[in-house]
Amino acid sequence: MDLERKMGGFEDTELEDRAVKRSCPSCGPEPGGEEKKGRGNPISVQLFPPELVEHIISFLPVRDVVALGQTCHYFHEVCDAEGVWRRICRRLSPRLREQGSGVRPWKRAAILNYTKGLYFQAFGGRRRCLSKSVAPLLAHGYRRFLPTKDHVFILDYVGTLFFLKNALVSSTLGQIQWKRACRYVVLCRGAKDFASDPRCDTVYRKYLYVLATREQPGVVGTTGSRACDCVEVYLQSSGQRVFKMTFHHSMSFKQIVLVGQETQRALLLLTEEGKIYSLVVNETQLDQPRSYTVQLALRKVSRCLPHLRVAGMASNQSSTLYITDQGGVYFEVHTPGVYRDLFGTLQAFDPLDQQMPLALSLPAKVLFCALGYNHLGLVDEFGRLFMQGNNRYGQLGTGDRMDRGEPTQVHYLQRPIALWCGLNHSLVLSQGSDFSKELLGCGCGAGGRLPGWPKGSASFVKLHVKVPLCACSLCSTRECLYMLSSHDIEHHPTYRDLPASRVVGTPEPSLGAGASQDPGGAAQACEEYLNQIHSCPTLQDRMEKMKEIVGWMPLMAAQKDFFWEALDLLQRTAAGVGSGPPTPES
Repeated sequence: MDLERKMGGFEDTELEDRAVKRSCPSCGPEPGGEEKKGRGNPISVQLFPPELVEHIISFLPVRDVVALGQTCHYFHEVCDAEGVWRRICRRLSPRLREQGSGVRPWKRAAILNYTKGLYFQAFGGRRRCLSKSVAPLLAHGYRRFLPTKDHVFILDYVGTLFFLKNALVSSTLGQIQWKRACRYVVLCRGAKDFASDPRCDTVYRKYLYVLATREQPGVVGTTGSRACDCVEVYLQSSGQRVFKMTFHHSMSFKQIVLVGQETQRALLLLTEEGKIYSLVVNETQLDQPRSYTVQLALRKVSRCLPHLRVAGMASNQSSTLYITDQGGVYFEVHTPGVYRDLFGTLQAFDPLDQQMPLALSLPAKVLFCALGYNHLGLVDEFGRLFMQGNNRYGQLGTGDRMDRGEPTQVHYLQRPIALWCGLNHSLVLSQGSDFSKELLGCGCGAGGRLPGWPKGSASFVKLHVKVPLCACSLCSTRECLYMLSSHDIEHHPTYRDLPASRVVGTPEPSLGAGASQDPGGAAQACEEYLNQIHSCPTLQDRMEKMKEIVGWMPLMAAQKDFFWEALDLLQRTAAGVGSGPPTPES
């Protein structure tokens, strides 16, 4: 997405008042710019030195710089200059020493630091609104985050891992209150990735495993030091380091995930070459002051399929998912119960060989995934969403509660930004045609985990959550919903357009030239929607079903909000609540 298009939604009423009256020679004189009494000739902004114009523009807020760059070709070039963004970046992050990497390093660094933010919404309590955590001044953008039992950890783009603490603070009224993520410290530097207990319940996340690079002294007889990768283990409650393991300097890793129980915790490490290594530790003994040797072994997926180059991993307590650089998906399932939930059978499950990778059959290249306890979601290169596994609570979003033993497409969702799968519900971060973000959810709604839908939903519905404009990832715990905001101009959308021959509802050539065209199967889908509404026994059930159908349809965010509000009004009127003018309580 273009930066101008992303930030074009910001309102700016003061820009015209601050603008310099100009006469661009390439565009001709300004209309109505004839010489007037007492005013003299208009002054062209191009008469000023470029350095002076850049210096003046650099004092504008970022949204004003973007808006000014859309006014004409001259201001577009000036506002896009690296000199302007270098000054803006140093104003936003005065402690940032390096501009980072990329084609436009200063602009990228400025936008990363302008859009960074961690937002959260608690499920319980009186206030159920979106709040923002403390923003570390030293952070260079936000790359990823992880909530634990008591705190939140954030990794920035230069490898600094921050420890955001919950604490008791004094409010403006002098009251002492418990506030989430209100203080921060630097946990460590040189971090590449980090992980904790893969279960959705944060109460199990006692330790934090950090994959980092450290300088190690050279061997005897040599001078200098070598950079070696290591895994450091910290207590999440205090940030104290309790364990460290260092690898040979010839091995370089880029990702770490955990799988298994505390006594047999397996650490899976992904190398830069796409190979998977694993080692096993006993978490219950990490806080004991002793040293021992662990064995690093090549995982079976890399031994049996040496030609595969793994690009990413995802895990939960009893299964692991691998995505290759070619978009293939392979699975490890370690317990029979989860295997049955995911595939609907135990036919191919071997309890004596739980590391044997299983290939998932998909029609296109997979870009990213999300793995829950007994269900998963996959997004392919065309932006299609596929769900698989247990569907007892409707967490697959297919409109029913039937389990799926193979990837099943959710047709009404296209091109999601982020996907998250939990214990028995799923969340999708999507973007409308007007570039507004919205959060959709399905599955169990108990405990407020689907805001606005306490009874849950078997289809993805819009949640009552205000989504930040630059939200890029999300996570949900038992107590809270988190959203990470960050915009990287080097990260462009990678979705492709689906070929016409593969669009659902497109007639085959054999049907003849005179066959009726139904792009996307819209007519067939509407007929199915009507059948679902007719099958509902009561008016209230039909209203609820209609709300779900509105969430399925490819409408703009404002249109969906209108239909949902209208249906709520009709539903209250039918129940005898809204017979008169609306009151503040209603």
